[in-house]
Amino acid sequence: MKNKLICMASATSLLLGVSCKNEPKSEPVQTTHQEIAATYQGKPITKAFDAKIDSLIAAMTIEEKTGMLHGSTMFATAAVERLGIPELTMADGPLGVREEISKDSWAPAGWDNDFATYYPAGGGVAATWNTELSYVFGNSVGEEAIARDKDVLLSPAINIIRTPLGGRTYEYFTEDPFLNKKMTVPFIVGLQENDVAACVKHFAANNQETNRDFVDVQIDERTLREIYLPAFKAAVQEAHAYSFMGAYNKFRGEYLCANSYMLEDVLRKEWGFEGIVISDWAAVHGTKEYLENGTDIEMGTPKPFNEYYFADALIEAVKSGSVSETELNKHVKRILRTMYTLKSIDDKGRAKGSINTEAHFKDAYAIASESVILLKNDKNMLPLQTEGLKSIAVIGNNATKTNALGGFGAGVKTKREVTPLQGLKNRLPENITINYAEGYLERYSKNENDQKQAVTLKGPVTVDELDPKVLEDALTAAKNSDVAIIFAGSNRDYETEASDRRNLDLPFGQEELIKKVQEVNPNTIVVMIAGAPFDLRQVDAQSATLVWSWFNGSEGGNALADVLLGNVNPSGKLPWTMPKQLEDSPAHATNSFPGDKTVSYDEGILVGYRWFDTKNVAPLYPFGFGLSYTTFEISDVTTNAKTYQENDVINVQATVKNTGTAAGKEVVQVYVSKPDSKVERAAKELKAFAKIDVAAGQQNTVTLQIPVKELAFYNVDTKSWEVEKGTYTIKVGNSSRHITGEYTISIN
Repeated sequence: MKNKLICMASATSLLLGVSCKNEPKSEPVQTTHQEIAATYQGKPITKAFDAKIDSLIAAMTIEEKTGMLHGSTMFATAAVERLGIPELTMADGPLGVREEISKDSWAPAGWDNDFATYYPAGGGVAATWNTELSYVFGNSVGEEAIARDKDVLLSPAINIIRTPLGGRTYEYFTEDPFLNKKMTVPFIVGLQENDVAACVKHFAANNQETNRDFVDVQIDERTLREIYLPAFKAAVQEAHAYSFMGAYNKFRGEYLCANSYMLEDVLRKEWGFEGIVISDWAAVHGTKEYLENGTDIEMGTPKPFNEYYFADALIEAVKSGSVSETELNKHVKRILRTMYTLKSIDDKGRAKGSINTEAHFKDAYAIASESVILLKNDKNMLPLQTEGLKSIAVIGNNATKTNALGGFGAGVKTKREVTPLQGLKNRLPENITINYAEGYLERYSKNENDQKQAVTLKGPVTVDELDPKVLEDALTAAKNSDVAIIFAGSNRDYETEASDRRNLDLPFGQEELIKKVQEVNPNTIVVMIAGAPFDLRQVDAQSATLVWSWFNGSEGGNALADVLLGNVNPSGKLPWTMPKQLEDSPAHATNSFPGDKTVSYDEGILVGYRWFDTKNVAPLYPFGFGLSYTTFEISDVTTNAKTYQENDVINVQATVKNTGTAAGKEVVQVYVSKPDSKVERAAKELKAFAKIDVAAGQQNTVTLQIPVKELAFYNVDTKSWEVEKGTYTIKVGNSSRHITGEYTISIN
């Protein structure tokens, strides 16, 4: 699919009715909702081999069956060689396929052929607001996973961003459930087209690293259904994901890997999930209740593999009659069905894949180049004009910092990671001198969390004083250069799994560095490289130009340089809200993060921009925000009718005009409000979006489709989704705070 685009609009935009670049104004492409949904429709688990599977199970011993239900190495279950059943092999994958790990420890296996492409992190992917690129990511990393003979890739990570402090915010997509599901589905479909199972994680309500191993999450049912579950549901019913990962935490008093409500009632019975549930590593704490309540495979951290709860303890439970062999067979059958679906048993026609290729580096570049966000450009310093430019000061540790590896958790062993400094060297004319200075030192205090593996908010602790000599070198470089570019922000040692951040402060004394550099060179561009929000009030106030980039993959430096130089017009949009201060964010405004043994989501449905817009709290930069080197006008908002029934589809039409001098991509965002609702509602909710390419001076018509059922709320009394009758307001703009057109409709 990724090679089938023949015009400059994305495939997603075409489906939503966007005309191509060379058509100044044409009739919108009318596409049904069913056709849009079918674009990324996954293939379900096959049952064609059930007779064969039943005969295999009948021939297996209890020991062989249980061997398939737990890790026999760090990332594989046991094979049954005498029956031709191979291992079920797995690999971490949020940034690309992880290097090979030793069979019985976390140490690298030391292979020389396990290099892989480093892809942009989830935040960067979501910042593209381009579902086609999410498909490209999934398909590309799927080709790499199957080339490494992996059956399951432990990805995507789709938990909602509840707090800006989250240690894994960089890895997740967004704070918004609609954007979340629209990015999730194509990734899974693209991945599974390569005969590799997506393992969708972490199911569910796993929204903090602090006390993640035991914290008991309390969420009311409506909030659970409307905010935290939509992407998981879409992963099942639209993408047909083949596996889910059970989370560490508790939910309403029960560990999620033993939570019958979530795993059995919701996931399997209500949504129809037919794949396998794999535990997060060491998230199983018992045998009978975990197996019977829905976990199929127990994975874990180093200890003798026979001591796993689904190993010797399960064998004993079956032999004693505590667990029936019928129950055991049920889980084995699920695993074998998945393996036959992946063609890992009968591998005729199984995908072959490729890894670490130029084609995949191009995929990583495509994502990165659309993820960069222009936050501020008051003096039009960007794009950088190289004519007459003699020297550039490149300042900041992040100009040379690599992020494929780092922190606690999965990274990628890659042969290529282009840093921002290298990207500029690759793209700038040779006659321009680059004066590099480190600017600040990445330093951490010596304490119990020195290894950056803390499980609470108490690590890592940074040293925030600037080194005088390093600062002097930076100021000298800035004084002696025509333009200064500061690469600041974070890295994957500071933002890391197993630890939430202490606060939103920029680490390592960067605020002071930025201020001092700007004092000696007013022609200073600030580029933030990070995966999560920071308190940028001071930086924003004193900076004319501010750019946001991400942990952006093997080609991240080249993509960023191309944006700074104008070879690529920035089109990224924030996938979360940038608050002015931590206390403005809902989980912190309600003092309901991080909890202790229990955390209550007191903000309810008002997560992210829903809180800011409903409570009239001004963000520093709103959800969906991002500038361009050109300007756009969105106007003439209409719908195809004034009144709709519950089974109808609303066609929202708008005109997008490029009023500037450069071609560019704009994201048209459609939000819906329900005045006078009988239940609490957010001021607005994202219900459709499309990214379109418009030539300078031209205009396109875009049609976005919203099934009326998307407007439903979850009725806790009837335990069903209800479309409330009455008046709704359609709001169209290019961020949650910049609405340029409204239209009123009625639902009868």
